[in-house]
Amino acid sequence: MQQSKLLLALLTVFSAVAISFSSLRKDEVKTFHTLKEREQFARLNEGKPLGPIEPGQYFLTSGHCKGCHGYDTTHLANVDANGVDINLYDDWETSMMANSAKDPLWRAKVSHEILINPGHAEELQTKCTSCHAPMGHFTAVFHGETYYTLTDLYADTLGLNGVSCGSCHMISPQNLGTTFSGDLHYDTSKVEYGPFGDPFVGPMQLYEGLTPEFSDHMFTSQVCSGCHTLITKSVDLNGNFTGNTFVEQATFHEWLNSVFSQDDGKVCQTCHMPQIEDGVIIANNILALDPRSPFNQHQFAGGNYFMVNLIKQNKDSLGITAPDVNFDSTLAATYRMLTQQSLDVQLNLDSISTDTAFLSFRITNNAGHKFPSGYPSRRAVVQLIVTTTAGDTVFQSGVFDSNNEVKNIDAAYETHYNVISDPHQVQIYEMIMGDVNGDVTTVLERADQLLKDNRIPPEGFVTNSPVYDTVQIAGSALDDPDFNKTNNTEGSGRDIVHYHIALDGISGPLNLYAKVLYQSVPPRWVEDMFNYSSNEIDAFRQMYLAADGSPIVAAHDSLLNINLPTLAAGSVTPAALSVISVPGSGLAMIENSGAILIHAATIYGTDGKKGAAIAINSQSRSIPISLPANGGIYLIELTTDQGRFVYKIFNAIKR
Repeated sequence: MQQSKLLLALLTVFSAVAISFSSLRKDEVKTFHTLKEREQFARLNEGKPLGPIEPGQYFLTSGHCKGCHGYDTTHLANVDANGVDINLYDDWETSMMANSAKDPLWRAKVSHEILINPGHAEELQTKCTSCHAPMGHFTAVFHGETYYTLTDLYADTLGLNGVSCGSCHMISPQNLGTTFSGDLHYDTSKVEYGPFGDPFVGPMQLYEGLTPEFSDHMFTSQVCSGCHTLITKSVDLNGNFTGNTFVEQATFHEWLNSVFSQDDGKVCQTCHMPQIEDGVIIANNILALDPRSPFNQHQFAGGNYFMVNLIKQNKDSLGITAPDVNFDSTLAATYRMLTQQSLDVQLNLDSISTDTAFLSFRITNNAGHKFPSGYPSRRAVVQLIVTTTAGDTVFQSGVFDSNNEVKNIDAAYETHYNVISDPHQVQIYEMIMGDVNGDVTTVLERADQLLKDNRIPPEGFVTNSPVYDTVQIAGSALDDPDFNKTNNTEGSGRDIVHYHIALDGISGPLNLYAKVLYQSVPPRWVEDMFNYSSNEIDAFRQMYLAADGSPIVAAHDSLLNINLPTLAAGSVTPAALSVISVPGSGLAMIENSGAILIHAATIYGTDGKKGAAIAINSQSRSIPISLPANGGIYLIELTTDQGRFVYKIFNAIKR
């Protein structure tokens, strides 16, 4: 009886599949895989015909997935509710994930490390390919190979497919989030894990020999942890292992030490695979499929605009066939993430004395990890420029030269600053690695100690976290009362840079411009590598020198036409005094915890135009004042028994 029921069920399933395919033919919609598609897949698979996975193999290249999860010419599948194409394959193929094994910087850096320590060549390459070419690496090791090198990679279609579909969707849920540095645990039972329950298994089993299976681990940060925490073994300058280790990157652990993992429930996919609520049919040409929701787009946008653009410009020499329009889509998503989602900034004119303007620039990290994060070449530079309205420069810090390097910075590295008063002082958020002698190094294997790490932590980051040993703050940022702190309490996820600008008799008005500029591969990082020569280094050097290395403006703020004589007076703003806007109320609130006698408040527009003075004459803890009816940014000058002080607020219009 049970066998009869099972047979009936199987017949029902195969009948449904047959009906679907029959309907497709009858309606003259293209078949599941056209002859043209099969020919294309054969090219992608080194001439092998399309078919189920071969015995002893555990991965397929992404070309096998494109037929169902790529562009649908009928515009029925892989589109959002408005019919806009959001297919998985096209989004993925121009990401850094897809091109991880063809990334020319990565290849050059591996070659650099080998030239420094040739005795470790095979081990170095095997470690590096475990994340940049995981399918090829895993297959080789699973079949008994000890090493998987660049030479092996260059001849391996699976390896060259980078972090492809199976690289993530075949990661086992067992012991996930407990092993790192490329120690990936794959399920070899020929399953493809996905985020949707009750998957339609027939077509994938029939055509690919793989079985789709639901698992909720696919929407966790742990599925990313194996590669996005990398701990290396340190060596001395002679290539001898010191017994120490160095955390080259720990984005996963940064996320663990944040409110994103603790309270918000936001995971890596939340930002890097943006979710839409539209119901999406996730495979082409299968009429039996129901729309799935929510749907995570496979953009994999990060902050590496420079390298995506460099790869686009050199795609032919790198053996990449993706169309430019797909690269442009990835570049746009990357730019949006950098400029709209990463940071909030606010420039304030705190006060003015007879010869000095006191400014503060507050930078808030909105990411679920440090900013910048990941590979240690990445940095963010704070630029402040003060000019007269006639265009004459009064002060500048963080200005770049024609080679896209920061002017006037220290020969070794720039320290972290709380207060900047000299143009030669520049706030740079970065990781600086030191060798066994404490000298700066960009050789990853020689990294033995952390000389500086003032990358801005995420909100909720604390030094007593169980994972803090992998995500430490290093250098003078530890002593900065404004770095990740509010009133000595950790976890603000922001930094405030204070500027003391000498006015030298200037009476105004002035324009003040502040920016945070992002670079993923600054000139200093590649300088040592370019002293060496190999096929990989020489090729990347040529690409790098021809590329547009201009830093990306991640965030900016300005104050224009500030009339100094009107506002001049006072000393540094007391910590006990602040002004905040009350959204939607048309009010600002003066918070006065120090019982300072406040005589009056005067409101200015950022154009310097003065409003009426509001008499206060109070020492109350909270004092409301009315704002102009129009929304916008305003300067509020408080006249007190301790001097005059200026605050900037944003007044949102009540709706």
